[in-house]
Amino acid sequence: MVRIGAAVFAVGMIATVVTVVPLLLDTTPFPTFMFLLSMLMGVGFLISGIGLIQSISAQRRAARTAREARAGR
Repeated sequence: MVRIGAAVFAVGMIATVVTVVPLLLDTTPFPTFMFLLSMLMGVGFLISGIGLIQSISAQRRAARTAREARAGR
C-alpha cells in the first residue's frame, strides 16, 4: 500500500509541476482538471500513511506473538 501511495503521490507531483510552470512563465494556464490532478499528492500521502500504519501494526502483532511463544504461553 505504501508503494501504491508513492506512485499516486508521484503522479500528483508531476501534475503539480506541470500546472505551476505555465503560471511562472506567464503563459496560458492549464484547465481546471490539471489542478484537480494536483490533489493526488495529498491522496498519495494519505494512502502511504495508512499503509505505513498497517505495516507497523502487523510488525507489532508478529513481535507480540513471537514473544508469547518464547514465554511458553
